[in-house]
Amino acid sequence: MLELLASFSPAFILIAAGVLAGFIPTSKPGTFISKVLMIGAPALALVLINVIYYGQTENTYLGGQISFAGIELTTLRIDSLSIIWGYIFCFAGILNGIYGLHEKCKITDTSALIYTGAGVGAVFAGDLITLFMFWELLALSSVFIVWRGGPKSYPAGMRYLAMHILSGVLLLAGLVIYGRATGSYAFNNIGIDAPGGWLMLLAFGIKAGFPFLHNWIQDSYPRSSVTGTVILSVFTTKLAIYALARGFAGTEMLIYIGAVMTVFPIFFAVLENDLRKVLSYSLNNQLGFMVVGIGIGSQLALNGVAAHMVSHILYKSLLFMSIGAVLHRVGTAKASELGGLFRSMPYTAVFCMIGAAAISAVPLFAGFVSKAMIITAVFENGHLVVYAMLLFASAGVLEHSGIKVPYFTFFAHDSGKRVKEAPWNMLTAMGITAFLCIYLAIPGTYGGMQYLYGLLPNEVAGAAKYNPYTDYHVIFQMQLIMAAVFAFALLKRLGLYPPERRAEILDFDWTYRRLGLSLLKWGSAIWTRLGAVIIFVLRGMFANIGKRLYQVFSPAGALSEEAPTGIAVVLIAGMLSAALFIVYFL
Repeated sequence: MLELLASFSPAFILIAAGVLAGFIPTSKPGTFISKVLMIGAPALALVLINVIYYGQTENTYLGGQISFAGIELTTLRIDSLSIIWGYIFCFAGILNGIYGLHEKCKITDTSALIYTGAGVGAVFAGDLITLFMFWELLALSSVFIVWRGGPKSYPAGMRYLAMHILSGVLLLAGLVIYGRATGSYAFNNIGIDAPGGWLMLLAFGIKAGFPFLHNWIQDSYPRSSVTGTVILSVFTTKLAIYALARGFAGTEMLIYIGAVMTVFPIFFAVLENDLRKVLSYSLNNQLGFMVVGIGIGSQLALNGVAAHMVSHILYKSLLFMSIGAVLHRVGTAKASELGGLFRSMPYTAVFCMIGAAAISAVPLFAGFVSKAMIITAVFENGHLVVYAMLLFASAGVLEHSGIKVPYFTFFAHDSGKRVKEAPWNMLTAMGITAFLCIYLAIPGTYGGMQYLYGLLPNEVAGAAKYNPYTDYHVIFQMQLIMAAVFAFALLKRLGLYPPERRAEILDFDWTYRRLGLSLLKWGSAIWTRLGAVIIFVLRGMFANIGKRLYQVFSPAGALSEEAPTGIAVVLIAGMLSAALFIVYFL
């Protein structure tokens, strides 16, 4: 039985559970079964991954191999790189299931399970064709989660779907060019110099939120439902990070792309009023650290990418969960309408502060032990300008996600709102996530840091070879944190900190959502006027031609008049002359 299960990707368990959830009736027993599937299916997939990988002696397990049209497909490849993504994806699926226990929505349950399965399947894909199939399923299943956010989410969902279809088309074109040129569709290191490499890099870059391609994140995530935003924050972007790490590790261009990604979201997040949108910009910022690590490509950097991916999923989910709980109880996530909620939602406030400390890389929190590896790798490789940008970005993320989000939600001016604490299932999911944000940063034999480092793809991250808790690193990080806190407090005291106001912050998407639409309307108006002129000219021309023809061929026209016989003689002579000319000269 185990051999049979080992020949299929654990992703199919999740996808099958999602399909089954779609057919379960919405009665009370049916809802209970759906919620059991939401938690049980990812738990079963997690157990299966563990049994398959640690039940064999090789470093890489290959299974689910299918021959299709002369092409070998490998639907299951578990190795030192993919295993950690598989673990955290399944565990995140369990947390999402717990967090959404109170919600009774068949579409969300079905889409979330299929979405999780698509993410797991793509991570374990051993070839580009299998990757493409799960890549597309990821987009199709997640768009329904966006649309469940309400009437305003439909346009955002359409834009979301358009961007992800574009990503799929680029991936398909790239893999076809690559496969025809190399004769292999194996998903290994590709590089930009390979045939189709640029197309696949751009496809991965769309999902990773590269600069100018990032706005689908800030557009769709804040407009999703309370539980939907938590689910969406886990899979798509982190799958793109995996794809970049697998296919483009060591591509120097990614260092500078990632550095820009860490910096530019800070300025938008400081001004933004919607706290879920602030967290979406922060998500983009943290992805930049991972992209930089992939560009460095060293063992330490790639370990940092994998570790930071795990930390990021945990603390970002925790922050989205806490703001989602506030939205669930209060009905808004706007900073200008919140404040003083620590009185009504004390547990949620504590969990939010733990997530804020983790994303700010405070020592003894998960972000500290993972981000340290990436920054150290950048410094060791001599990229001092990028190193300075990452330090600035670290201070910036502390300001907007570490201070702004919990401060304006729970501790700013009292909004006067008195609500119930979050439901028990939300608190349970937040409590588990908060515990892991702390546990994974604890060093020592019984701490989780060594367990996290033991899952990383390269041995260089062992306790004897890398230790984030050096005196220099801890002191330097605390100085950076205190400087950011001091700057925030000083700006607030002097009244120079940007106030929270109801306003729409323009980003690059304005060029195609507003400017592009205006240009289309302007072009349409010009074409309408030009078309009217063309029609008027053509109508007059044809009317004139018709008048001339009428004058010639009508009963009262020229051809109906009596003509002298001399005209016929002249015409015949002309025709004979033309015939003689043709015969003689041709």
